[in-house]
Amino acid sequence: MDFELDPLGYAICDFASNGFSENITVMADLCEDDVMPVEYLFRTLEMMPELEQKALELCKGKILDVGAAAGCHAYILDKQGKNVHAIDTSDGAVLHLKSLGLNAEKADFYELDGQYDTLLVLMNGIGIAGTLDNLPRFLKQIKALLLPGGTAFCDSTDLTYLYLEEDGSTWVDLNGSYKGEMKFKMQYKEVESNWFKWLYIDFDLLNEYAEKEGLNCTLELEGASNNYLVSLTHQ
Repeated sequence: MDFELDPLGYAICDFASNGFSENITVMADLCEDDVMPVEYLFRTLEMMPELEQKALELCKGKILDVGAAAGCHAYILDKQGKNVHAIDTSDGAVLHLKSLGLNAEKADFYELDGQYDTLLVLMNGIGIAGTLDNLPRFLKQIKALLLPGGTAFCDSTDLTYLYLEEDGSTWVDLNGSYKGEMKFKMQYKEVESNWFKWLYIDFDLLNEYAEKEGLNCTLELEGASNNYLVSLTHQ
């Protein structure tokens, strides 16, 4: 298939076919380039951090896995006999998900219809909001996709520590964008994606925005790297 602008899908299909692959290069506008081993996308339950294990444990009913990538979460839930629907915007990722026998489709989260008991939005999943200004739209769609009493399990990372001064105060550029807004681009071999926006948000601010949209926001678990898991419940 044509992997133009789809380095993630290219890498997933490459690894699934050959059992090995090069790393994915992740470029950012505010920090140095990083690499992501493709095998990380294929991790087993035992390899997952406690935060992800907790989220999977709490999934119930009709489940939507948003940004499923190589399907490590959806595959585990499916093998547990749970009703899971996986979506991604990557053609290559969806091709792989279907090869695993999963109920999967290429879909944009913001254009999706239907309602679910559980939404799973992991791997700094709140990032798909893109910017703080777009967070209300993200939360409105979360609520629209949840059945009454349903819950979304999402994670993010608080980047406040990057802006701490020696006296313990936080440096803030009042004329700049929110400190958790970043831009990324991915590359696998010769294939590059376009730049895309990604949001990292601290829990207190997320809670404030969630309340305005009529969602109960509960801190479920804190990780070891300033990351955390929340549940957003349709009231």
